[in-house]
Amino acid sequence: MTTLVVATSNPNKVREVRELLAGAPIELRTLAAWPQLEAPEETGRTFEANARDKALYYAARTGELTVAEDSGLEIDALGGAPGVGSARYGGVDATYPEKFALIYAALRERGALDSPARFVCALALARGESVLFEARGTVEGRIATAPEGEGGFGYDPIFFYPPFGMTLAEAGDRKGDVSHRANAFRQLRAFLAEGLSGFVSSWPQALR
Repeated sequence: MTTLVVATSNPNKVREVRELLAGAPIELRTLAAWPQLEAPEETGRTFEANARDKALYYAARTGELTVAEDSGLEIDALGGAPGVGSARYGGVDATYPEKFALIYAALRERGALDSPARFVCALALARGESVLFEARGTVEGRIATAPEGEGGFGYDPIFFYPPFGMTLAEAGDRKGDVSHRANAFRQLRAFLAEGLSGFVSSWPQALR
């Protein structure tokens, strides 16, 4: 069974990825197996660039097939912010309630508290020096009038998903049906299933 390294130290993301790839013909490993590795600096201007950079960085250092993702929240009224800076918005030590407060203050200044918004996830699959597959997943919604819900993580409490009539933090297991990460990793799962089943003319040769 092929080993796949999930290149994130975020336990919430690891949990979601494990659930999304459950049953795939792979053995998942996390960065806990390489505690000496330092995280690379994220300097890309797009989610895709950061995902590629992280996938190649960890693939080179672990010697394993590696998937990395970069994700965040884009708010239309803020010109797409916080975007690729979602995790660092308000400073690297800012809590999510502090990030929420900054976002609501900025939206109030613009009179756009219910601005359209989306979650974006870009992932890249790499082996050695090659990117083998890329995918992008999104989920469209708007900013909630106030944070709601105790589930999920990150910006979920302020992301209102109209088809559910609630935030993703209130959606429970249904979040996994529609989330940006679920969208992207289902594409990866399909790619792995097709490739590992015996496509010998292209990328699976690199897995041997």
